[in-house]
Amino acid sequence: MRKEFNLLGLMLLLCFWVCAVTASVTYDHKTIVIDGQRRILISGSIHYPRSTPEMWPALFQKAKEGGLDVIQTYVFWNGHEPSPGKYYFEDRFDLVKFIKLAQQAGLYVHLRIGPYVCAEWNFGGFPVWLKYVPGISFRTDNEPFKAAMQKFTTKIVSMMKAENLFQNQGGPIIMSQIENEYGPVEWNIGAPGKAYTNWAAQMAVGLDTGVPWDMCKQEDAPDPVIDTCNGYYCENFTPNKNYKPKMWTENWSGWYTDFGNAICYRPVEDLAYSVARFIQNRGSFVNYYMYHGGTNFGRTSSGLFIATSYDYDAPIDEYGLTNEPKWSHLRDLHKAIKQCEPALVSVDPTITSLGNKLEAHVYSTGTSVCAAFLANYDTKSAATVTFGNGKYDLPPWSVSILPDCKTDVFNTAKVGAQSSQKTMISTNSTFDWQSYIEEPAFSSEDDSITAEALWEQINVTRDSSDYLWYLTDVNISPNEDFIKNGQYPILNVMSAGHVLHVFVNGQLSGTVYGVLDNPKLTFSNSVNLTVGNNKISLLSVAVGLPNVGLHFETWNVGVLGPVTLKGLNEGTRDLSWQKWSYKVGLKGESLSLHTITGGSSVDWTQGSLLAKKQPLTWYKATFNAPAGNDPLGLDMSSMGKGEIWVNDQSIGRHWPGYIAHGSCGDCDYAGTFTNTKCRTNCGNPTQTWYHIPRSWLNPTGNVLVVLEEWGGDPSGISLLKRI
Repeated sequence: MRKEFNLLGLMLLLCFWVCAVTASVTYDHKTIVIDGQRRILISGSIHYPRSTPEMWPALFQKAKEGGLDVIQTYVFWNGHEPSPGKYYFEDRFDLVKFIKLAQQAGLYVHLRIGPYVCAEWNFGGFPVWLKYVPGISFRTDNEPFKAAMQKFTTKIVSMMKAENLFQNQGGPIIMSQIENEYGPVEWNIGAPGKAYTNWAAQMAVGLDTGVPWDMCKQEDAPDPVIDTCNGYYCENFTPNKNYKPKMWTENWSGWYTDFGNAICYRPVEDLAYSVARFIQNRGSFVNYYMYHGGTNFGRTSSGLFIATSYDYDAPIDEYGLTNEPKWSHLRDLHKAIKQCEPALVSVDPTITSLGNKLEAHVYSTGTSVCAAFLANYDTKSAATVTFGNGKYDLPPWSVSILPDCKTDVFNTAKVGAQSSQKTMISTNSTFDWQSYIEEPAFSSEDDSITAEALWEQINVTRDSSDYLWYLTDVNISPNEDFIKNGQYPILNVMSAGHVLHVFVNGQLSGTVYGVLDNPKLTFSNSVNLTVGNNKISLLSVAVGLPNVGLHFETWNVGVLGPVTLKGLNEGTRDLSWQKWSYKVGLKGESLSLHTITGGSSVDWTQGSLLAKKQPLTWYKATFNAPAGNDPLGLDMSSMGKGEIWVNDQSIGRHWPGYIAHGSCGDCDYAGTFTNTKCRTNCGNPTQTWYHIPRSWLNPTGNVLVVLEEWGGDPSGISLLKRI
């Protein structure tokens, strides 16, 4: 009996091994084909660095329960190769762990290697050192760039193979993406772009992953690469070859938040409607971008004033909780689509008009397999339609799904799930604050970096800090007329953004900052100069690096000039070409005041001596973690701009001083959606709450450090629970 049992077990193991190694992913004109089976696949984007490893299992479980088949993620080059040949795949950048946990949850993975990602991510995911490779030009037919790109792409593919993570190895990766939304770039640069597209496709396919490759927004994607659609609606998208499936790699669930703008939300009725229309029109793969957006921790957000929150109005919110009714309504949509899958993968639809702006899309094999989608495209009027032997009520801008061509199991505009407005409530945690004010930097004879010119900021900092000091001296003669009449000269500073603080003789003379559409800025104000030597200190602040645009590696940041002083006896003095000194970062950064141990290097003040409303101030406090497992956040509404750390981990940039402008008001789900249509939070700080992952906290003695550029009141900071 034992021999027979052992033989049976051996045969089962052999069968499992054979099935695993012979698993395959292909495609035809209908769908992605997994192990010989056509599949209608529902996917969602979750980016591993925008959450923590401790959050991943719960996120995947909610995704699975929400009806997802696939998790889609980019691969973030600058997080994995911060310096040439030095790789990092730990903590939030543990890509292998992320993929294996997705598989454990029963989910496939779509790996968007890129390695350009856009993603509102710093420098589009490219490491800053790449900008300084001799002779390089990004994303074109350029040998230095192609060599670096191929090396990293090969590195990632080799890692995935070594861990047996591709589907033909028994892993969850069913598809990979090379490049990202390159079609518009190719169209603009012409022949070099076309040559690069062909090279990238050939290079990727040559890596022999055993699964299909795709290119999104790439109408000329070379065979066998699949071209896919991105946007709010993709029902009318057609692949460039009739033997490729119709795929939607980014259905935008909302929109990103940028400092200075109101917050965008997309009604779930419209989101569900877009999916149903895509599926009824032969779509077979749809991905929500984002399904969980998460947080731009550290300095990872891009230089378009992107906020620390990357919530994206996704079905799972920034804190890892379900966003209702979006999550539940989409879950029910996915159930209805899955009921239709046997018909959807078998035949093409028959389309019949049911009246003005009314249609039926019917998938029928002529036997018992039949599914129907009844659509009302009108934005104002509901309709009752006759279909088969029944009558069906269709609200405006909606699709009803009938998995048996008879029973209406779901309508995109009929939301049954309860709306659950997530909020923040105060905990009992208190902060006993200490402060340290750092003085503005001054030029001196000992400065190591000097030039008789204004230098571009990133060329000096290499993005090691948001901050760069531009320092110079201005000598004023006692004979200047303004000394007598009090009409002080006007200092004009032209900067390529994003923020500029102007100090004269150690005193703040003013602050200016840009906006998303125009990050460049001008400071123009009278400055209090005295007889003799005056110290001009310009603190230029970058809010991340650009992530999108033609050859964004050539874009400049910082004080590029001219810098002039108007109102002297001589007229206007051009300071641009006189001697300038440069200092990278703030003193507090060099002293590591943001770390637990670094805070002991300076004398902090507290109590009645606590600094408030002072620029360039560091604050430090300790606190205990509140009981329970509720997600946590900080209310920073009493502060201006800076960065936050908890236990040496950067929460990200805070900027509650930037008030949201725009048009807010009622939002009708019906009608074509854009990212300016439905907005909220006008007249309030763009972002008030800042996520603190539970896993970053100890039960007691947590160290909170806040860098405040503008001047705020830390007594208004509070720790909140997300409920």
